[in-house]
Amino acid sequence: MKVAIFGSTGFVGKYLLNTLIKNNHQVYALIRNGSENKINNVSNINIINGEINNNTSLEQTIMNCSTVIYNIGIIREFPSKGISYQKLHYEYAKKVIDKAKAFNIKHFILMSANGVKENGTGYQHTKFLAEEYLKQSGLNYTIFRPSLIFGPPKAEDQEFCTQLRDTMIKLPIPAPLFFSHFNIFKAGNFKMSPIHIENVAEFFIKSIENSKHYMKTYNLGGLQSYNWKQIITNISLALRKKKWMIPAPVEFIKVVAFFFDRFKFFPITRDQITMLLEGNTCNSDELFKDFNITPIDFSVRSLSYLRDK
Repeated sequence: MKVAIFGSTGFVGKYLLNTLIKNNHQVYALIRNGSENKINNVSNINIINGEINNNTSLEQTIMNCSTVIYNIGIIREFPSKGISYQKLHYEYAKKVIDKAKAFNIKHFILMSANGVKENGTGYQHTKFLAEEYLKQSGLNYTIFRPSLIFGPPKAEDQEFCTQLRDTMIKLPIPAPLFFSHFNIFKAGNFKMSPIHIENVAEFFIKSIENSKHYMKTYNLGGLQSYNWKQIITNISLALRKKKWMIPAPVEFIKVVAFFFDRFKFFPITRDQITMLLEGNTCNSDELFKDFNITPIDFSVRSLSYLRDK
């Protein structure tokens, strides 16, 4: 099948590319000039060099395809550099959806996120807007909402566990157990449902091959949820380290983030703290069975890639 993909050079995108090729799909990828070196299998991909806000580039990418995957997303924004949730999550998605509709694309697959909502953080709100626009477009759609995605990153890709390793676990200071207000006894108790990147890619690709997944929204998570303390512990064990942890009031951290989260060197933003404390859980047990996918657990063994550096 001919598949167009937007957002193929990042952590998730590279796995989607590899899985598409492995399953014998013919891939058309819009890639910015100079970014071709971010992927290894360029000989197996129809690369369209250009910008997503260029109509000609968009048309060349999707015109021969029956399926479109929109996977463009960021985990933090830098508006002063033109990098914003509003632009990448919603405005560009809207533009691609409109083009897909004009070309009578059979199936549109959207990468969203677990926990999206209208009145949430900028990240959550713009993901929600993209979902709603797609649902009202008249296209056959499938929306995936992953929880925390983990797995071996390629090159300089951003991945949650490696970032946690580098900005927290490896430092010679205790890891923070975040809590809000005076709820110190709930420090680090918020939970997430980690899902392996290979499983996420499998869900995407298998949805291409079966129309029963049309007009569906799927929350993707692992078979088990882990609280913050357990996540830090598992990563530490994978690194063969023992990590001390201490309660940390988020109010103080948010004050510091107010001044510094606009800078790339600062490890966490106010929005990220807010979403962490909300938790991010879902159970995809039935989905794994329905899609015939074997889940990869968030275990010390599956985190062994963290010892590579």
